[in-house]
Amino acid sequence: MLPDQAPEDFVRQVRDAEDAGVRTVWTYDHLSWRALRDGPWHATVPLLAAAATATRTVRLGPQVATPNFRHPVPFAKEIMTLDHLSGGRIDLGIGIGAGAQDSDARVLGQAPLSLRERADRFEEWTALLTACFSQERTDHQGTYFTADGARTIPGCLQRPRVPLTLAATGPRGMRLAARYADSWLTYGPYDARPRHEEWLDALERQVRAFDDIRARTAPERRVRRIVQVALDRIDLFASAHAYHRTCEALAAAGFDEISVHWPRVSGQGVPAERLDDVLSAHSLPAPAANQG
Repeated sequence: MLPDQAPEDFVRQVRDAEDAGVRTVWTYDHLSWRALRDGPWHATVPLLAAAATATRTVRLGPQVATPNFRHPVPFAKEIMTLDHLSGGRIDLGIGIGAGAQDSDARVLGQAPLSLRERADRFEEWTALLTACFSQERTDHQGTYFTADGARTIPGCLQRPRVPLTLAATGPRGMRLAARYADSWLTYGPYDARPRHEEWLDALERQVRAFDDIRARTAPERRVRRIVQVALDRIDLFASAHAYHRTCEALAAAGFDEISVHWPRVSGQGVPAERLDDVLSAHSLPAPAANQG
């Protein structure tokens, strides 16, 4: 659910999703976003706080937070507090952000970074963020971030920390996901809109790549796999049969979960008339037995 609606409407829709049995409601974490940048756009953490106090069972989180405007020390404190407000229902989605310099960074006047520098910064950001969750005091002197006696007390309600979902499509990001994350998330090809079968084939190749990296990086860890369907990818919802077939194909490829956009007034996301079809299949079939 995008944070471009009135807070009371956002909370109402989160309650609707909870009543429908949805596992997790995510929302974007940007200062503004693409074609919607000149319209209403609310801050992620307060919206999640409002939703946390208005719900009881649904999990909540940002998807995805990035270093573009988030310093890991205060952000860890905010996520810790959200976890307490929600009674231990926060999932934290993180990612490097867009491959090009994102507007969230430009608006703060940051100097442009190369893709390698952005990856270096994200790796340092992820390590410091997870360190803040795992200890009461954190000291860090890095290339991009500093922490001098940073306290995260009392720590997250969920132990040892909130579950971490890391979005990645490249080898370096996948290694970070294998090392740190509880879930790995992919959008498929980021800068392309392939046809449906090509999209599924690309996702299957990404799963194989991630399996190979996880086996070499952290073979002892079981990492969930999540597909995020792009906002404008509505071909999946042409019919109930089409959507169910897509879920079956994703499960066969090794994915545990599919994340879609709640119906929007603009017509993007799940078409309102297909919502019941989607909700009836929101749990993917059991993944194959060779997932590690």
